[in-house]
Amino acid sequence: MLFCKSENSFAPAGTKTNIDIPARAKDAMDGLDFAGQISGLSLEYREMAITEQILSGNVPSFSRKLQQIKINHTTDSSQYQLVLFTACDYLAIGSDEDYLYVPMTPTTAQYLADQLDCILPTKKLVDIIYAEAGIKLQPQPIPPSDKMTTVPVFMQHTDSVKHQISHNGFSRSADNIFAGHKKDIIISNKIYSPERNYNRVVIYGWHLNENNPIQPVYNGHLASYADYSHGVRLIHSEALLNGDTYRVTDLLKDQSLYILLSNEGIISTPYYPGSLQ
Repeated sequence: MLFCKSENSFAPAGTKTNIDIPARAKDAMDGLDFAGQISGLSLEYREMAITEQILSGNVPSFSRKLQQIKINHTTDSSQYQLVLFTACDYLAIGSDEDYLYVPMTPTTAQYLADQLDCILPTKKLVDIIYAEAGIKLQPQPIPPSDKMTTVPVFMQHTDSVKHQISHNGFSRSADNIFAGHKKDIIISNKIYSPERNYNRVVIYGWHLNENNPIQPVYNGHLASYADYSHGVRLIHSEALLNGDTYRVTDLLKDQSLYILLSNEGIISTPYYPGSLQ
């Protein structure tokens, strides 16, 4: 059974809003400075620093801006329109001009999502966001090495994305959704599936074009693994279903409505271990 809130949390349809992150301070670190600060830290302390910066508001505008995505679905007896509110880009730290995309473990990604009243996407949502994106970037793979999980490679990949944006003359001023340049950390039944006997991260995406991702759904990495290609895109936890407000996690658990959001069936636990939900 779904529970509808009495009032919508969003401005009228057609307008844009932001994730509820504090305004960025004038003296906040830029991406390059932050990269230097965390380069020598252990994973634990690096993730603590990432969390602190994001929750204090040190993120570029494109990591906090939300855009509408509409999903229409018709059954024999009903018509549904679901309106979701997705971040325009993946989480980064710094200013709009000097930023660092910040790969992180699913535990940290889930904690941030919980704190900011957001969720992580499903596989189906990653595909939909890519299809709806105003700017489709090409994946920029870096040859595999034992440095893939280090800050210098995070910086290298961020720079490659920035170069692609500037080289093609793409503008963030139109509040476009950017997609294709990262694999998403997703919510999935494979987080808890029995073929793995350890906590794991589930990743998907890095689209070359629609319906053509480099990375299929994969849960073979430990939950402590985060390499340069991983991105965290937040989606607001509330959506409009035929004009009424619902929790997205409730829709994912509903036997009739999960199909709007998931192509792997009901996702009864739509979050990673340790979630506050």
